[in-house]
Amino acid sequence: MAKMIHSMIRVLDETRSVAFYEAAFGLSVAERLDFETFTLLYLSNGESEFELELTVNKGRTEAYGLGDGYGHLAVSVTDLDAEHLRVTDLGLNPGKIVEFNRDGALLARFFFMTDPDGYKIEVLQRHGRYK
Repeated sequence: MAKMIHSMIRVLDETRSVAFYEAAFGLSVAERLDFETFTLLYLSNGESEFELELTVNKGRTEAYGLGDGYGHLAVSVTDLDAEHLRVTDLGLNPGKIVEFNRDGALLARFFFMTDPDGYKIEVLQRHGRYK
């Protein structure tokens, strides 16, 4: 059976991106692999074995175009309201909390954030399928 282990995104500024993901989601660098033309950073925390791989291409000065194919990364939290307040207090500008219902029942509560490179991150209340 296949096991999901990481998702990779390209970022422009290593320091800025690592600081954002640490402040927003408690992710820290599990491993940093430096190569001649690029650096790979694997970020994780104790909540999951899944990692976010940040790729920094050395010498790149232009922001990456995200195109229309990228959707979002998603994380789940135990207390959505507290997380929304926490990241707001950090100045990370989360979107408003949204309740998504289906057939009269709560399907999901969430908000979106945007990282320094423009990637969208959905923050979901742990509920139902969103564990």
